[in-house]
Amino acid sequence: MTAQAQFAGRSPYDFSFQYLGLLLFMIGDGVEVGYLSPFLVKSGLTEHFVALVFTVYGLAAAVSAWGSGVLCDRFGCRKVILSGILLWVVPQILFLAVAVPSHSAWQILLTYGVRGFGYPLLAYGILTLLVREVRREQRGLASGLFWFCFTCGLPTLGTVVAGASLPVFGEYGTFWVAFLAVILGGGLSLVLLREEAPGSADGHVSLPAPRDLLGVIRDNPSLVLTCVVRAINSSATHGIIVFMPFYFMTTLGLSNAQWLRFLETIFASNIVCNVFFGALSDRFSWRATIMWVGGVGSGLACLLLYWVPARFGHVSPAALYGAAAFFGLTLAGYVPLSALAPSLLPERKGLAMSFLNFGAGCSVWLGPLIVYVFQPFIGVAGVLSVYALLFVISGVLVHFIRLPQEVAPSPVRDLPSFAFSPAQR
Repeated sequence: MTAQAQFAGRSPYDFSFQYLGLLLFMIGDGVEVGYLSPFLVKSGLTEHFVALVFTVYGLAAAVSAWGSGVLCDRFGCRKVILSGILLWVVPQILFLAVAVPSHSAWQILLTYGVRGFGYPLLAYGILTLLVREVRREQRGLASGLFWFCFTCGLPTLGTVVAGASLPVFGEYGTFWVAFLAVILGGGLSLVLLREEAPGSADGHVSLPAPRDLLGVIRDNPSLVLTCVVRAINSSATHGIIVFMPFYFMTTLGLSNAQWLRFLETIFASNIVCNVFFGALSDRFSWRATIMWVGGVGSGLACLLLYWVPARFGHVSPAALYGAAAFFGLTLAGYVPLSALAPSLLPERKGLAMSFLNFGAGCSVWLGPLIVYVFQPFIGVAGVLSVYALLFVISGVLVHFIRLPQEVAPSPVRDLPSFAFSPAQR
């Protein structure tokens, strides 16, 4: 029995400090979302250079997301979480104390770009810890609680804190308010967190070389499928913020306040339903939840994002925000992916999570890319139809995800993946 397996029998509630720490950390990370870009422009940067700053930050976050799982396998989750805190805190101090006051574009690019390595190491380090140590029958609940805290912090409560802080402390002072939230959250995430063994029997796990990765992919093609499904899962949410505000206000004549409430409803619904579908999938089926609620449900919800505002936007707020709530609900159907992925490599859960986390990073550029490529030719309805098709395709791909033979088979005849069978999770 591996050292990792010895601990894989804990409850999600044993990690209450890690959940609370994640929530506070992501609140601090999300405070700046609504005003950082104009703040940097007012600091002397051009809009074009600000786009470069965010691009470098996003690339750093994607690399960090990929590395978080394999680094947990190699060094243990506690060290990875601590590294995430340091890689957020130190560059942010330099960003606020040196780069911003000097109005140096390249110092801002360097410090803020390096900070992009921080939050994925902490957040996905905690997620990897959960899927390694929480008992299998509660892994969906553990994942749902994780995404509840993650999404509740970034961007939801982060923007709320910013709205309360900006009138009192101003933009620069609000950065330091966020800094305090990150310090507090990072500290809580380390409370009662033991130095667990790396994820192997002998305690020595090397970082995978490119040739090793190709071998893992060849032997476990389902890892690639989880990566693709995860990328599709979040792509639409990153894409709709690019063009939907203009659809609401310019095409339909709705107000900016209506658009903001529409977006807030999506996130609020998703936050609540993350926990619900995480727990539900443990009781019934991870795979069926992803296929039907996530894939098929999100595909239908995407089409409603176009037709409901167009038909009922001016006459029925209930229908308008109901469509937003339904979209947030269906996106929560993908939560069991975080439980399913580590089951594909039982002895290397961190590596399996790296594939999943990389898909999450790819969604950041995939969603806007679809808008860039398709909107000039097929418009808003066409773009949302592309997203809907991708959601349905993701549901089909989940059908072909196969768990390894080490997973205990069901005592009864295998059921189709659309049946609610725990053995088919």
